[in-house]
Amino acid sequence: MVNRRHIRIKVMQSIYAVLQSRSDDLKKQEKFLLFNIHKAKDLYVLQLLFLLAVRDLSMEHIEIKKKKYLATEEDRNPNLKFVENSVLKSIENSPALKDYARDKKLDQWKDNREYVRIVLDQMTEDEKYLDYMNSGRNDFNEDRDFIIYLFKEIVAPNEKLFDFYESINLGWVDDYPLVNTMILKTFKQMKASHSFDLKDLVVKEDDEEFLLELFRKAVLHQDEFTDEIDAKTPNWDTERIADLDMILIKMALTEFIYFPSIPTKVTINEYIEIAKDYSTTKSSYFINGVLDKLLKDYNNSGKLKKIGRGLL
Repeated sequence: MVNRRHIRIKVMQSIYAVLQSRSDDLKKQEKFLLFNIHKAKDLYVLQLLFLLAVRDLSMEHIEIKKKKYLATEEDRNPNLKFVENSVLKSIENSPALKDYARDKKLDQWKDNREYVRIVLDQMTEDEKYLDYMNSGRNDFNEDRDFIIYLFKEIVAPNEKLFDFYESINLGWVDDYPLVNTMILKTFKQMKASHSFDLKDLVVKEDDEEFLLELFRKAVLHQDEFTDEIDAKTPNWDTERIADLDMILIKMALTEFIYFPSIPTKVTINEYIEIAKDYSTTKSSYFINGVLDKLLKDYNNSGKLKKIGRGLL
């Protein structure tokens, strides 16, 4: 499930794009924002298809060895444990995954086999793979544990694969950690008696409302927020404040005023953490200081109207 932090990051990026383009067509940007947030599911499915592509390439190598003129006994009677992995079979046999991949035309691995080959080579040289292939066991739990290891330690951290996804869709840079976490969670929850269930990385209706409302309000009230920020940073020229810092502060102020059910502490913590990942090294301290001053003003003036206990 797409979480609120991920939504805030997408909104931040969209606001930055609007300000850089100086466009006043918010409807167009809202449509792109929704499209972008829903594209995470494509990445989710592509990562699963990638594992199947690794399995298929491994099978191709096995078939080639069988046909060698001087094939060895091992070539003629290969170890099929990985290519017959029950988790991979369950993924492959998922009607939902097949339908989604067909409808979205997700067949990138046919023309980009070099990435599959890199991961296959790395896997076959890994001690965990050798232990798995030679364990003598044949059960679902071992199959699942190995796929979790393969994905977590070899597939997800692969920089070339990450660069490939970035070249397809720049928005996937931020989706990648979320999607990989969801896939690992899916694997850990799989049972031998259950067929693979294609999890939806859907945006719930209330989260979609939050996404659009946060974007609209932050953009429409940016001039008002700029004046308030100026008043609390007299020693700073507004143009010297990093663009992302200004956007994050304005988004936080939007939540203070227009989202009464979100605790102010949650809002401040969320934007401080986002600043640590996306802005300068000192941004989190600056943002925290400005928000703290404005929050006190909002409380004193009665501008802050939170509902529920413990929300201030």
